[in-house]
Amino acid sequence: KTILGKTKVIDGDTIKINKKKIRLFGIDAPERKQICKKKYANFLIFNFQKNYKCGEVSTLALMKKLKDKEVKCVLEKNKDKYKRNIGTCYINNLDINKWLVKNGYAIAYKRYSKKYVLDEQYAKKNKLGIWRGAFIEPEKWRRIMN
Repeated sequence: KTILGKTKVIDGDTIKINKKKIRLFGIDAPERKQICKKKYANFLIFNFQKNYKCGEVSTLALMKKLKDKEVKCVLEKNKDKYKRNIGTCYINNLDINKWLVKNGYAIAYKRYSKKYVLDEQYAKKNKLGIWRGAFIEPEKWRRIMN
């Protein structure tokens, strides 16, 4: 089943099309209120890091990418525990889920899929997005905060 239309971004891994919530398959993005650290200076043996709102950065990156574009989501058969549809979404032929992971705005959600592991390794190797510093995996962060 597919859903097609303009999107409303809920957070870095959840969107809405035609009033239907879609959780992006195989990825996990930092939560909206999540804070990460990024390096801003190196001095001799010292690394200086500062906090930043990585959840907001992830959400804004997705908003910017999808703004005013027609998005097509191919849905999985099952729904998540919050009754959201789960899907892989595309702008033309660009896999948005993959784009988020490859640019360091989300991580591969390995518990559910190995599909984006190589994209995560690419982002990590090139220190993109959240890989520029330190972060708690979104799933662990949710457990700590709830």
